[in-house]
Amino acid sequence: MKKFILALDQGTTSSRAILFDHQGQICGSAAQEFPQHFPHPGWVEHDPMDIWHSQLNVARKVLADNHIDPHQVLAIGVTNQRETTVVWDRKTGEPIAPAIVWQDRRTAELCDALRADGKAKKITDASGLELDAYFSATKLKWLLDHVPGARERAEQGGLAFGTVDSWLVYKLTGKHVTDVSNASRTMLFNIHLMRWDYDLLHLFGIPEAMLPQVVSSSEEVGNTHHSLFGAAIPVAGIAGDQQAATFGQACHQPGMVKNTYGTGCFMLMHLGRHPVASHNRLLTTVGWRVDGATDYLLEGSVFMGGATVQWLRDGLGIIKSSAEVEELAASVPDCDGVFMVPAFVGLGAPHWDSYARGSLFGLSRGSTRAHIARAALEAIAYQSAELMTAMQKDASMPLVEVRADGGAARNDLLMQFQADVLGVPVVRPKVTETTALGAAYLAGLAVGFWESQEEIAAQWACDRRFEPTMTADRRAELLAKWSRAVERAKAWET
Repeated sequence: MKKFILALDQGTTSSRAILFDHQGQICGSAAQEFPQHFPHPGWVEHDPMDIWHSQLNVARKVLADNHIDPHQVLAIGVTNQRETTVVWDRKTGEPIAPAIVWQDRRTAELCDALRADGKAKKITDASGLELDAYFSATKLKWLLDHVPGARERAEQGGLAFGTVDSWLVYKLTGKHVTDVSNASRTMLFNIHLMRWDYDLLHLFGIPEAMLPQVVSSSEEVGNTHHSLFGAAIPVAGIAGDQQAATFGQACHQPGMVKNTYGTGCFMLMHLGRHPVASHNRLLTTVGWRVDGATDYLLEGSVFMGGATVQWLRDGLGIIKSSAEVEELAASVPDCDGVFMVPAFVGLGAPHWDSYARGSLFGLSRGSTRAHIARAALEAIAYQSAELMTAMQKDASMPLVEVRADGGAARNDLLMQFQADVLGVPVVRPKVTETTALGAAYLAGLAVGFWESQEEIAAQWACDRRFEPTMTADRRAELLAKWSRAVERAKAWET
C-alpha cells in the first residue's frame, strides 16, 4: 500500500491540502477560498472557524477524491500564514474574537508610541524583528485590551493564544503548541535563548499562561482526533509558510536564497546556525529546528505581491481573473513611464512605513489598463530587488541565483523582469508548491519517510531558468525611478 505525507497549507486567502509521495511529487490537491473581512480602513480579519472548516474540508476532499485510505497517510505537515493572531477559550475551544491578520495595521500607533518610548532596539535585539504592527504581539495586546473580560480570563489561564499553526494543531489534536519558526514571528520570542522572552511579555502585557508550548519544526506533536479522518494521523511537521517554502526549495546551505510570490512576497536567505543582526531593516528569523539543530534566516517582507493583481481584478476590475494579467501586461512593450507603488497596507521591508499608501505615478493620456497591469507586475519585482540589495549588505554573501515559488512564479513576464532588475538568474522549480512541500518534508523527516536533508535536496529540480538580459544602465535608471515613486508614496496617512 503506497504511503503519503499530507500537507495542510493554510494561506491568507485560501486553505489547501496536498498529498506528496516519496519522490516529493504531488499526488492530489484540493483548495478552498474563505472570506476576508475589512471592518475599518487598515483592518484585516478572518473568522478562525472559517480557517478551520476550510482546512478540514480540503483535507478530507483530497483523501476522498484520490481514494486514499487515511492509514496510507504517515504524517501531516502544517504550514500557515504567519503572525495572524487567534485567541480562543480553553474550555469550549471557541475563538473569542475574529483573528487579526498579519496585514492588519490597527496597532501602528501603539508601535509608534513604543518606538517613541525607546523600546524598538530592545525588541529587535531579542526577537530579530522590527517593531511593527505586522507581528503578533501588538495584535494580541489589542485583543486583550478591547474584548470585554479577555485580559482577566487570560490572566486566570482561561484563554489560549496562537498563530494559525497553533489554532489548526489544537483543532486537529487538542494540543496547544507552536513551532520555533512561528514563535519567532510573534515579537515575543527570544531567538537567541530560543524561549518566550519574559521582558517582552511584560512590555506588551501578555500573560504567560496564554502561550503555546514551543516545539521543533520536525517532530510528532500529537495525533489527529479519530473522528476527523477515520484514523489517528500524527502531526509531525510545523513551519510558517515562508520558512516552509525555504525548506521545500532545498535552501539548506548558507547563502542560498528563495523568493515566494504569494499574497505578499518574501525573500529569505539561509544564514546558517547563528543569527546575523540586520543593519538594513530586514528581519532575522528562525528558519526551522530539526534534530535539535536550529537554522536561521534573513528575511525581507513585501506586503503586496499577488494581492496587487487581486486588486486589479477585484478593485479596478480591469481583469476578470488573475491569470489574465500576464497577457494584458505583455500587450504593451513597457509601462510607458507608469509606476505603481502598491502600499495599500503600508510598506514592509526595508521601509517599514505603516502610513504609506498605494499610488500610481507617471500617468498620461496615453496610459491604458495594460500599462497599469504591467506596472503592477513590475512593482512586485522592484520591491523584491530592494530586499535583495539590503540582504547582500547585511549578509556579505554574493547572490548567485534566486529560487522562485508561489502562484505568481508561474508568470513568465514577471520572472524575466525580476531577473532583469536583480541582475542574477531567477530559477523556477518543477514543483512550485514549495510551501506545502516544505511542510511535508519536515513531517516526513520526523517519521522516517525521508532519511535526511541531503535526500530531500537531491529531489529539487529546475523547471526554467530566467537569465537577466537588461543592461546595467537601464536597470539603474528604472530602479532610480522606482525609488522616487516610493518616496512620494511614503507617509501619506498621518
